[in-house]
Amino acid sequence: MQIQTKFHGSVHIEPTENWHFPKGLPGFEGETNFALLPIEGNTAFQVLQSTKNANTAFIVANPYTIVDNYSFEIDEPTIDLLEITKPEDIMVLGILSMKQPFEQSTINLQAPLIFQLHNKTAKQMILNDTHFEVRHSIGKGGN
Repeated sequence: MQIQTKFHGSVHIEPTENWHFPKGLPGFEGETNFALLPIEGNTAFQVLQSTKNANTAFIVANPYTIVDNYSFEIDEPTIDLLEITKPEDIMVLGILSMKQPFEQSTINLQAPLIFQLHNKTAKQMILNDTHFEVRHSIGKGGN
């Protein structure tokens, strides 16, 4: 499948690279299919790119590499929706807000993206735990 992207121009993705968000993303409910695309020269970040709309793309990263003490419980509706049976079935990413200078960029720890690796479904889960910030500075590290 050929898609237009925000940062990569026109790219070919395999059907196996397509992630289905059954309920879309908050604020983007109509966007239900995304691809994770690499960022050349940067293994820490990826682009979560809508397969339908080139302008809908988010920079994402593994929050566990940015925040030492990050942990949360996945709620039952998310477990059921994504058909999660064991922790090894999932991957967690957070959406970044990029700033200049780079050290002022933030990651959303309050609404992680949960990816079910086997059935290629995903969901952005909004946490009830207010311990984590929507805009956690990536310059803070483990704080």
